[in-house]
Amino acid sequence: MSTPRTPSATRLRRRLSFLSPVWWGPAAVTLVVLGFAWQAAAHRWPYLLAPLDRIAESLRSQPGYFLTQAWTTLREALLGLGIGFVVAFALAILISELPVARRAIMPIAVVLNVTPLVAIAPALVVAFGFGPAPKLILTSLICFFPILINTAAGLRTVPLPVLQVYRSVDASRGEILRHLRIPSALPYVFAALQIVFPLSIIGAVVAELNAAGSSAGLGTTIQVATSMNHLSTVWAAIFVLALMGSLLLLLVTVVERRVLHWHESRQR
Repeated sequence: MSTPRTPSATRLRRRLSFLSPVWWGPAAVTLVVLGFAWQAAAHRWPYLLAPLDRIAESLRSQPGYFLTQAWTTLREALLGLGIGFVVAFALAILISELPVARRAIMPIAVVLNVTPLVAIAPALVVAFGFGPAPKLILTSLICFFPILINTAAGLRTVPLPVLQVYRSVDASRGEILRHLRIPSALPYVFAALQIVFPLSIIGAVVAELNAAGSSAGLGTTIQVATSMNHLSTVWAAIFVLALMGSLLLLLVTVVERRVLHWHESRQR
């Protein structure tokens, strides 16, 4: 008869599971296969893909340059995401508390979501100049809708029996919001963050590529390297962007597990 595992032993086993080849083996095999396929494709289409050794050489030869450009793009992405998150979270609370606000705000949010934001980048430059403002606005708009929709849905997804208990003790609307609605919405908020953190990198790069006056950032690096036919630099910048997006997604996942350790989804 097997000895039952204690909760602490189960948590330790889960934390160490990534050391097992069962966990990392399939990903490693996939990466190796993709690497060979990339090399073959790079020799077949040299004007489309750069060989991996040349990409690695570009990164090794100028690491400081790529770090500087990556920091510029990351700063724009996080600032834009922060602005979009604050505005979307506040509006989500408003539309969850006031039905009239929902009817007034949601149609505009839907129209904004289906608008090709890339097309308004030149107009943002005309309105706000050649500084970081157009990039921050564009990144914020790209991140806005997923946060608004997920947070609003989470704020409304409250167990009815629990809500009735709060109302039976004459809890105020603010107390219900602070102690019930917002904690219930946190899984939805983190689900939105898992989408918009990598999406903020895309938004910053799109803004750098389309907003005139960009002088730094990985989007500008790609644009300049493309015009000079430096294919290895282009793909090196794309690799850094992919790494940044993956690390941001990993960060959100780790924070989610820490914050939502009490949630039923983490007890399984």
